[in-house]
Amino acid sequence: MNLFDLRNVSASRGGRRVLDDVSATIRDGATALLGPSGSGKSSLLRLLNRLSDPDSGTVRFEGEDVRALDVLDLRRRAALVPQLPAPLPGTVADNVRYGPSLCGRDADADACLARAGLDSSYAERDAAELSVGEQQRVMLARALALDPEVLLLDEPTSALDEAARDGVERTLAELARAGVAMVLVTHDRGQAERIASEVVELHEGRVVA
Repeated sequence: MNLFDLRNVSASRGGRRVLDDVSATIRDGATALLGPSGSGKSSLLRLLNRLSDPDSGTVRFEGEDVRALDVLDLRRRAALVPQLPAPLPGTVADNVRYGPSLCGRDADADACLARAGLDSSYAERDAAELSVGEQQRVMLARALALDPEVLLLDEPTSALDEAARDGVERTLAELARAGVAMVLVTHDRGQAERIASEVVELHEGRVVA
């Protein structure tokens, strides 16, 4: 099954063309968007759940033009884990339950934390007092709590030290092996190969592989 289809997509940011006539298919499973800084990876990722829209071309999610979908529902189905963790004020459990609460649902915070590599002792801790690596796992748990169809991961280990990066990477690889669909932005070819089963490589706003 194809999760996303992009056809002849061009996009600009700050008056500069960042994607140039991109066509790509992202299938179910774990896909890496790979390329150096400035290649257009994060710009492409932002199109997938309409954090931005292209200047031209179409982006389809499971066959439907994303512009025809309710944007909040799209962002629940395609949940973003940001590059820099930004926990909400309150406990870790508060953070995990926040997204589902907006949809009128509850979430099993302990189960979501376990999937993100944190044990239940974290649930009542103040999210602001965690390490950056722990906060990034909370961001992952918060996204998983939405029960999304796909995770969108924007350089999720780039702000972490080596030990935290390796730990989060192992967790993502485990989720991928368990069948969690994800689109991972990374500049690290080794990371792409360790986590993803498919790679879309970009250079200067164009798909090169």
